[in-house]
Order: sequence, then structure tokens, then C-alpha cells
Amino acid sequence: MPDTPERPTAVLDVDGTLVDTNYQHAVAWYRAFRGVGRTLPVWQLHRHIGMGGDRLVPAVAGEDFERAFGDEVREAWVGEFDALIDEVRPFEGVDRLLGGLRERGFQVVLATSGKPKHVDVFRDLLDARDLPYTTSEDVEDTKPAPDLMQVALDKVGATDAVALGDSVWDFHAARKLGLGTVGLLTGGFGEAELRDAGAEVVFPSVLDLADNLDVSPFSQTGPDPSTARP
Repeated sequence: MPDTPERPTAVLDVDGTLVDTNYQHAVAWYRAFRGVGRTLPVWQLHRHIGMGGDRLVPAVAGEDFERAFGDEVREAWVGEFDALIDEVRPFEGVDRLLGGLRERGFQVVLATSGKPKHVDVFRDLLDARDLPYTTSEDVEDTKPAPDLMQVALDKVGATDAVALGDSVWDFHAARKLGLGTVGLLTGGFGEAELRDAGAEVVFPSVLDLADNLDVSPFSQTGPDPSTARP
């Protein structure tokens, strides 16, 4: 048995949850599809943001299109998103959220299927270079598969966690692992949708969550890491 109790763990989605990217992602996908002659409604693309690119392309355009153009569209998307990434900003209250989680003894891991170079930008924006994180290179099967969240847990040696996300795909994944869940409306999905997908509680914004951690699944207080035995 371990000498100390397992520290509570917070698995935080990044895109659309900590940084305001969902609409840039939708526009980038729109332009990438247009580049190979396929025009898809931006609203339809937005409904699939939160999926990894491996799943998004066949989900919105079909398996035949995936076989013919999937890799080309994903490569084009990277360039289109690169052109928009300077517009990305963290949501208000992220620093308070991360500080509040630390004060309550949580170990925090960022769970994203973003490209490593994009994740590096986000980590700098969040001043979170010290936090463990995932990228698209960590898994072959992305959300709504649970693989990415499992990798996040493995990176910090956790067996359970509370997951924070903004899309239905986050909660489809978290539910498969039996994780606690908190939703945000920051990604453009409705409260009822997030609850139906598995969010236990939904807050309007990062700032609202940060101000109400003690009435959320993040209210748990873990052991003081400064006194834990190695």
C-alpha cells in the first residue's frame, strides 16, 4: 500500500476550456476543407470541435473522403490554424483556477490532443510550463475515445480524477473511465448537451468555476504535497 493517500487529480482539457480556440479551429477546418474542394457549414464543423482530427474528418465528411483526402486536410488545417494562433487568448480566471486547484492539493495535468507546437504556445499563454501535459503524439485514438485521458492519468500516476471540459466529446471520454466531471459553456455547447454527455455540473465560465470551487467536484482537499513522503 502507498505510504500516503493518492493526491486528488484534475485533468483539464485545454482547447475551448482554458484557451479560447474553438471558433478559430472551426474556421481553420473550414478553410482546409475548402482547399480540397469541399465546403462544409462552419456550424457543422463547430459541433465536432473537441474531437481529434483523426475522428473529425470522417465524422463530418464520410469515410470515402477520409480515405481520399484525410491526411491532406489535416495537414492543411495545421497551416490554417497556425495563421490564427496569435489571436488565441486564455479565458479570464485561468490563473485563479489553477491557483485554487493547487491550494486544494490537486495535481493538475493538461489533457489535449493538440499538435505539440500548438500546445507549447498554449502552455506559454497559461504560464503552465511546469504542468504535465499530453499532445496528439501520445495516442493513436483521440476523443471521444478515453485513451488521451488515460495517458494523462498515467503521466501523474493517478487512478482517478475530476475532468474539466467544454465539449460533449470530453465527457464521452471521461465517462468511459468513470471520472468525475465538470463542464464549461466556453466552447459553445449548451448546458443540457454537456449534462447529457456526462458532465455532473456545468459552470458558465472559467472565472465562475474558479470562484465556486468549493461547491464543485473540485472541492476535495488532498494532502499537503510539501509534507508528503517521497
